[in-house]
Amino acid sequence: MTDRAVVRPPARVSVRSGAGYAGTGRLPRGLHPGAWWCWALGLATAASHTTNPLPLAMIVAAAALVVVRRRGDAPWALAFRMYLVLGAVIVAMRVLFRLVFGGGQGDHVLLHLPEIPLPAWAAGIRLFGPVAAEQLLGGFYDGLRLATMLVCLGAANALANPKRLLKAVPGALYAVSTAVVVALSVAPQLVESVLRVRRARRLRGAPGHGLRALRGIALPVLADALDRSLALAAAMDSRGYGRTAAVPAGQRALTGALVLAGLVGVCVGTYGLLDATVPGYLGLPMLLGGLATAVAGMLLAGRQVRRSRYRPDRWRAAELAVAGCGLATAVVMTMAGTVDPERLYPPVSPLTWPELTPLVVLAVLVAVTPAWLAPPAPTTNPTPRPLPVPPSATGGTDHTSRRDTARPEAHR
Repeated sequence: MTDRAVVRPPARVSVRSGAGYAGTGRLPRGLHPGAWWCWALGLATAASHTTNPLPLAMIVAAAALVVVRRRGDAPWALAFRMYLVLGAVIVAMRVLFRLVFGGGQGDHVLLHLPEIPLPAWAAGIRLFGPVAAEQLLGGFYDGLRLATMLVCLGAANALANPKRLLKAVPGALYAVSTAVVVALSVAPQLVESVLRVRRARRLRGAPGHGLRALRGIALPVLADALDRSLALAAAMDSRGYGRTAAVPAGQRALTGALVLAGLVGVCVGTYGLLDATVPGYLGLPMLLGGLATAVAGMLLAGRQVRRSRYRPDRWRAAELAVAGCGLATAVVMTMAGTVDPERLYPPVSPLTWPELTPLVVLAVLVAVTPAWLAPPAPTTNPTPRPLPVPPSATGGTDHTSRRDTARPEAHR
């Protein structure tokens, strides 16, 4: 009887999310959401300082690259495409607004639309008429700037975990922060619901286009949104959100009065700084006094809220680097506007081709560095990777397996 080594095919083992990045030396982890929001606000600030389409398009490309490289597979990470579509709609609406409400101020007239006469009380408003290229280009610049700012905030919404953001909010603002987090989670959850319903319809062989498909998708998504709302309301009620029976009424009134007085002081102080005709004490002193009063009220309100924290988020080197990139982008873009403002705000009359400056290119390069500085995002559905195939499975000789199988014959 001849003993043969039994060769079994290697089993496919699913590798966890950390093993896939073993070669890079960086384990995946979720970055602090505050770092992503600081980075996104820096990019949005930089976009607000220019109407040049070249740096605006570069900022959008930088935000998209960071999102593609560092987003996970959570529901909110799938909503970035929706922000891109919404930005394109904003640009189109801005151009259409210039087309409808008079766009004839310019030397290069493109179209001559019939003008609609308006009554005397609507003097200064014109509907249709001649359409000039300068006005349409100005509307495109303004719409692109607003769309870029929206895309930057959408990138933060796709990268940051909105639920973890609650840990970084002061205790006095827990109710407001809860409402903000719920509002930020609505769009990603709707996107997830639409994708799930479309996938189910394709599996059933239902048509994917047309009015009937829209009606078949909208009703299940609406029902899912209602179910999520009821489940969220029940969960928040079971955890005691909105209950203030344990706080005395006098303490609640004092806290509210301090916060309200502080906000009024901040508004008056800001107006005093912007208007040079008001007395001096209504400017910076009123602003500082309002801030101090508001902070005192928030600290007093924070003592009334008792929260337990499990694994608090800490700022590490990666968080500081990502937030610093956003701040540096805003600072460099502001410096570029101070050095050469005409490059950041290209004129539309006469028509000129937009140009870039070295500072603008540097700002965009700083904005895109979090794609490599931030650690990879953890995934819940890792890609399976097979183990190395042993020599016995490829036709080689495995002396150990033959010796182990022949050992029982020697004892016989």
